[in-house]
Amino acid sequence: MQLRVGKVSFSRDDLIKNVRAVVDEIVRVKPASAKGRYIMSITVSSTMGPGVKVDPTKVKDLEEVAVPA
Repeated sequence: MQLRVGKVSFSRDDLIKNVRAVVDEIVRVKPASAKGRYIMSITVSSTMGPGVKVDPTKVKDLEEVAVPA
C-alpha cells in the first residue's frame, strides 16, 4: 500500500503526527483474523527521493528518534 502523509510545506511536527495517525489507523482496522506481525515495513520518501526505512515498532516513539530540524 502507498499513501501520502504530507507535503514539503508541512512542518516536521505535522508530518510526525500524520505518520503516527496513519499507522494507528491501519492497526485499528486490522482484521481479527490477521495473526502475527501486521505491518511488515514502513518507508518514507519524497516523490523522487530515496526511501528511509522506519521501524514500525518505533512509530509511537517517533518524536524521540526523529532527526532534529
